[in-house]
Amino acid sequence: MKGKNATNRRMEIGTIARRALCLSTLAADHPTDQDPSVGTPVSRKDGAPGILRTGRCRNNRRSTQFHAGVLLMVLAAMFATSALAAQTTLRMDVKLVSVFVNVTDRNGAIVGGLARGDFAITEDGRAQQIAVFEKQAEMPLNLTLAIDTSGSVRKDMTEEAAAARRFAHAIVRPQDQMSVMQFATEVRALTPFTNKLAQIDRGLGQLRGDYATALYDAIYQGSERLGAKDGRKVLVVISDGDDTVKNTTYAQALEQALRNEVMIYCLIDVPIEASAGRDLGGEHAMITLAEQTGGKYFYVGAGGLDKAFAQVSDDLRTQYLLGYYPRNQEPGRVFHRIEVTVPRASTADFNVRHKTGYYADARPGEN
Repeated sequence: MKGKNATNRRMEIGTIARRALCLSTLAADHPTDQDPSVGTPVSRKDGAPGILRTGRCRNNRRSTQFHAGVLLMVLAAMFATSALAAQTTLRMDVKLVSVFVNVTDRNGAIVGGLARGDFAITEDGRAQQIAVFEKQAEMPLNLTLAIDTSGSVRKDMTEEAAAARRFAHAIVRPQDQMSVMQFATEVRALTPFTNKLAQIDRGLGQLRGDYATALYDAIYQGSERLGAKDGRKVLVVISDGDDTVKNTTYAQALEQALRNEVMIYCLIDVPIEASAGRDLGGEHAMITLAEQTGGKYFYVGAGGLDKAFAQVSDDLRTQYLLGYYPRNQEPGRVFHRIEVTVPRASTADFNVRHKTGYYADARPGEN
């Protein structure tokens, strides 16, 4: 379509140029002292003689020169518009890659006050130029809260709902939006994206338990819904990590999160402390999901969910946004790996968290 439009634009410009040239030639070749009423004898359709009056447009040199000038100005404007359109199209074809970054020191304390020049970023090992740099304390937030209501954590459901209400009231601002979903045997949306706290409270009051756990279904669907939003997209998952439904795999859930640029924060709620009764594999999967997407994981410990939610809130309010236009990309790669560093500090001094990369091809369902 773009090629066809460009061809049509070139044909239009060529037609105008030829008309302008014709008018300029006529103005030069014909004198201006003829009677404009003089015409050429012709025969009408009814056989009667008639006069084709051509002197007025053919011989009026001043008028012809004026029209030629107008056409030339139109021609120049079209050339400028065509060039601008070409530049705009080229710019739009290069996708800005956004990377949200958190930096902590060796003690886990948040490192603020860093500037653009403190960061370096590479894609597939190739250095990139940072085109966008912002501190994200005030950037709007799109957040989905996904709560496990399966049998393994059902005894904590009342506590989960109460802590989630306090979290929503503390973190949601007028420019933010939150949705709530629960998952057990199935995934169920309780609240659409909204900043109305009363609506969020009502949704949290509708938690219902069941026995199975569709953890990866919840991550997949939550990421898909967040993908339609602009800005920061965060999925907060409360679970013990035990997935028993098996509709969606771990790999599918992770890919969907990365494709939709969703950061996953996992609050690992372990009802059974003894390792013999815990799903250690599920816990490790939740940890990896958080690390791969640039989020973070927290165990729900002595401070309960309130402390874990406060840690999530602090993390989200102290992010940096780095953006770059990819250069020197390796052809044929579907997934591009990203690395962000703070060169002036040793790797032992700072821990830099961000998503591991992004998919360059279309999202599922777009092809």
